[in-house]
Amino acid sequence: MEILNTIIYIVELVLFVYLGFAAVYIFIFAFASIFPYRQKTPKNTKNRKFAVLIPGYKEDVVIVDVAKDALNQNYPQDLYDVVIIADSFKAQTIDRLKELPIKLVEVSFDVSTKSKALNKAMQTIGDNYDVALVLDADNLMEKDFIQKVNQSFDNGFMVVQGHRAAKNVNTSFAILDAISEEVNNNIFRKGHRVLGFSSALIGSGMAFDYAFFKDTMSKVNAIGGFDKELELKLLKDKKKIEYLNDAIVLDEKVQKSEVFAKQRKRWLSAQFIYFARYFFPGLYHLFFKGNIDFFDKVYQMISPPRILLLGMVGIISVFYMAVWYFFESASILHFSIQQWMYVLLLVVLAFALSIPRKFYTGSTLRAILSLPRAFFLMFASLFKLKGANKKFIHTEHGVNN
Repeated sequence: MEILNTIIYIVELVLFVYLGFAAVYIFIFAFASIFPYRQKTPKNTKNRKFAVLIPGYKEDVVIVDVAKDALNQNYPQDLYDVVIIADSFKAQTIDRLKELPIKLVEVSFDVSTKSKALNKAMQTIGDNYDVALVLDADNLMEKDFIQKVNQSFDNGFMVVQGHRAAKNVNTSFAILDAISEEVNNNIFRKGHRVLGFSSALIGSGMAFDYAFFKDTMSKVNAIGGFDKELELKLLKDKKKIEYLNDAIVLDEKVQKSEVFAKQRKRWLSAQFIYFARYFFPGLYHLFFKGNIDFFDKVYQMISPPRILLLGMVGIISVFYMAVWYFFESASILHFSIQQWMYVLLLVVLAFALSIPRKFYTGSTLRAILSLPRAFFLMFASLFKLKGANKKFIHTEHGVNN
């Protein structure tokens, strides 16, 4: 009995510390996100030349419209090129793209990855650019996106993340995905910048000093989660990442549960891989070089995703409540229901602070009914991660819009 009691205590302690710290962490940055964060407005803006890099794999449904939209920026047309990186497109799609005033780079790989596509494109288009702006094949920039990004470089930043927002909220899972995006924007981007930390990268709607990006990307060989590898390398070298909350790029949200599960499995796999790879370097840089930004990013790799955190803390709190209600002598449990309720309260408050008011609607209430399914899909993904980061997983776009 003593051995069982010790095992239960250790399991409780690990869960309480892991989930409790995650709750405190997201609450701190969610609270910070309610305060304004604004860039300094430069007096004299230098117009830089942009390469708008749009890699796509079998994106025939959306790519032509995305290319056309990218050409309509409120920025001098001779100072940005739209570069479509076409991997496994249909012949008719290629023909339509060739009719547009863009640069088309056709690629083919044994194993397709976004990092390979970007590296090949930059080798092809040359070095006559100041900024590399990376989009996904479904992204639509607001008309002043490039102009606002350009101003950030006047403030001395070499890496800038734009505000990626939902293009569609037409299904319950699309609404949940849109809310998740905004929660992450407020916690890991705006909230971080308010407190002086670097913004997290998302994988698209992000801009880099061109020469710096080309050199850094040549050392990135990730199959999945290339943006995570990229930001870890940047923060390790103490490169601050800026966030532009008012520079909007629209992104298509997943509309089906099976796509949601596949996408999250890829993300979770990448997080665990990079945590294992960078944990000890993160500790070294924290204690010997004072690089808090880098260690903060390493911690994010092992922190539970917000849906999993909410679900796990909620389930544990209900379990403790049931035990204490039905079994008066629950001495085998070492933590109280009050302690877990405090953790749950912090998680709920973090969500309340970081979810934009526009999502407080009846549609969101209906979408919440899908939240348990989203939780169990993500939880099940934890047991299916083997090999998920060793193969390219394509997310189909342009369906049911």
